[in-house]
Amino acid sequence: MKELMLISDDFRRTERLLHDLRLSLPTTIYDLYDHIPPANPPVIVLSDIRELTSDAVARLKHLLSQAGIGKKPHVFVVYNEGPRTQAYAQMLGVTTMINAAAFSTLPRVIERVVVEAGMVPLSVKKHASRAREFLRDTIMAGVLTPTEVANGTEIVATAISTHGIYDWIRVVRDFDDGTHQHILLVAGLAAAFAGTLGMSITDRHRLAQAALLHDVGKIKIPVAILNKPGRLDASEMTVMRTHAIEGYRMLIGLGFDDAMLGVVRSHHEMLDGSGYPDGLSGNSIPDFVRLITVCDVYGALIEERPYREPMAATEAYSILVGMMGRLDADLVHAFRPVVIASAMHANRFGSPVSSH
Repeated sequence: MKELMLISDDFRRTERLLHDLRLSLPTTIYDLYDHIPPANPPVIVLSDIRELTSDAVARLKHLLSQAGIGKKPHVFVVYNEGPRTQAYAQMLGVTTMINAAAFSTLPRVIERVVVEAGMVPLSVKKHASRAREFLRDTIMAGVLTPTEVANGTEIVATAISTHGIYDWIRVVRDFDDGTHQHILLVAGLAAAFAGTLGMSITDRHRLAQAALLHDVGKIKIPVAILNKPGRLDASEMTVMRTHAIEGYRMLIGLGFDDAMLGVVRSHHEMLDGSGYPDGLSGNSIPDFVRLITVCDVYGALIEERPYREPMAATEAYSILVGMMGRLDADLVHAFRPVVIASAMHANRFGSPVSSH
């Protein structure tokens, strides 16, 4: 079990802070003055030591040694950024420091540190590379047939069923092409979601196939807009939003069924009618489309963008919950196991934020 070891000099203070944060990684708090090391080395250490005396540092160093930390990531909460703290942090092998005033950003910091430090199985990298080549040589090149797309779907489905969504996200996040990254991320999430819902193998593949196709219309969008290193302005956003209809037009007459065409055209529609391109609402949006939309929104939130860091899983899921009414509430709740799996296989996820 991947676990975070949190060492504190004030158990009650740290427990209150931890309760508010709802970290996605299973966490156990250890008292700095208790000298009880964990039974198994954790995947990451977090030190929350307000009174950083020489005695506290000596005790912390001893506890880290007992726990067999070695070169594991060590995040250090800083209450005083003076030169003495810097020296202590270096002596303790701290890899990341976070100011106590920015404690609310800790979930994002923890997730980033674990992802950067973790090793992705070579087989996952091979599947992802094959899937990326498939996108480049077929979908993004306009080679669109049901047979070709089915071949790409098999790559993604095999990777998810064998290795799970967590490692898939980690490797896909390293892709420098934002469109490829997003499509493969959403396809992986869709395959994982289908498995969580207990869909048949056939339906799982159909959902992953729809995810691979959902943004095909972006090959019609000017590269300057598609790869802009910042937020799009109003006119650029208008152009970007044409990708849904453009993709739909590209696929008509090529042998794709109505469910696939519906996903490509309508994956940005919202239940309250606020989406595009047709302003559909309620029952006019098929369940197949609703499934992909949940994956699409979550995927966009946990991706890195030029103008923002990727959101932590818990933060992204809170936004999904807040969108219930625009997104299908039942599907948002059903998506929660996928979020947990994508957030480092946590078993301590906390309750979802209530909708508003």
